[in-house]
This record gives sequence, structure tokens and C-alpha cells, in this order.
Amino acid sequence: MSQFQFSGQRMFPPVVLNLIIVNALVFFAQKTFSEQSLAINDLFALHSVQSVFFKFYQLVTYMFMHGSFEHLFFNMLILFMFGSSVENYIGSRKFLFYYFACGVGAALLHMVVLHFEMMPYYDMLRQFSPEEQQNLLNSSGTVFNSITVGASGAIYGCLLAFGFLFPDAIINLWFFVPIKAKWYVLILGAIEFFLGIRNSAGDTVAHFAHLGGAITGLIILLIWNKSKRKSF
Repeated sequence: MSQFQFSGQRMFPPVVLNLIIVNALVFFAQKTFSEQSLAINDLFALHSVQSVFFKFYQLVTYMFMHGSFEHLFFNMLILFMFGSSVENYIGSRKFLFYYFACGVGAALLHMVVLHFEMMPYYDMLRQFSPEEQQNLLNSSGTVFNSITVGASGAIYGCLLAFGFLFPDAIINLWFFVPIKAKWYVLILGAIEFFLGIRNSAGDTVAHFAHLGGAITGLIILLIWNKSKRKSF
């Protein structure tokens, strides 16, 4: 059970609406200034902590950047479908904090995993001269400066919250038969974990970022639940 008080149903609650607008505007700016895309990515996309391009503010800014229209569309569709119910339930202020916390948590877990995945590449650098090493480390687009973009980590936090707050709600999305929200979230989490540890060649999806958003969301919801004893 949860301590949250229902705050009234709104089709477009303010935080969800503004997040969709800001994400759409940022994507429009990305396309408008596509000739400067490398510079924009270097500044605002998420880099590994070892990268010369890494900045702490990227833990937030990467959430507003997307690699394609499809990437943006499906993230915003899920935010609207599930995030709206969550915001209506817990309130806009808490939802705003929750959304960004999940996005940052997603980034942190992704960077931890990326650190270990990158270790063999840094070992390979020893084969090159110091000058060649610096060229590789300081160049955009190399494996050492790969980027992560998208709101998916925060979106998975929203999915987790929906399953936590409305466990018996029926979902038909992506399934041929109706399924309860709690099982839907568990299945998605299991799929992401499997794909993450499988780490197939050519898979550019940050699966552990998705898991990081969901795990962060679960921790926050459990803390909030424990701190107050009201029930719905």
C-alpha cells in the first residue's frame, strides 16, 4: 500500500505536459542545428566519466536529447500514458523530483557498467604511442567518447511507479493478452536485465540505464512509503 493522496485526474498534468513540450523543443533544436550535432552531443549528451567530454550537468541534460523521432515519440507516448497517472496520484512536485531522480539514477548505473565494459579498450590503448592515445581520447565519436541520450531511464522509473501504485491495473500494450501492471513491469525488467548481460554486438540500447531508472524509482517509492503510514 502507499501513503500518497490522490490529487484528481487530469489528462495532461502539468509536469508531464511540460516535459513533453521541452523534449519536443530540444529535439527540434537538435534537427535545426544538425550541422553542429557533434558539438551539441559533446556538450549535452552523457559521456563516460573517463571521457574528456564528461560534465556533471550531463546527468540531467542527456534526458532531453533523443537520437531519432521514433526514440522521442515512444518515450513521450509512454510518459503520457503512464506518467500522467503517476503524477495525478502522487502530485506534481513529487513527480518532478521522482522523474529527474530516476533519470540521474539511470545515468549513474549506466556509467558504472560502462566503466567496466570500457576497461579492455583502455588496455588496448597501451599499444599506441602517447600522441596516438591522446588523439583517440580527445576525438569525438570514438569508442572512448561514445554518448548516451534519451529519457528512457526516467520513463522506466515511471513504468515502475505505475506498477507499484496500480499493481492490478490491466495493460494491453505490447502484449496479445491483457496483463496486470505489476507483472508487466517485472517482465520488462527481466527482459532488460537479460539483454543487458547478453550485450549483443550492434545493440546500442542502454539496458542498464533502463534498469537504473526502475531501481531508483523503486527505492524512492519504498522510502516514501516507509516515511508515512497513510494508505490508499
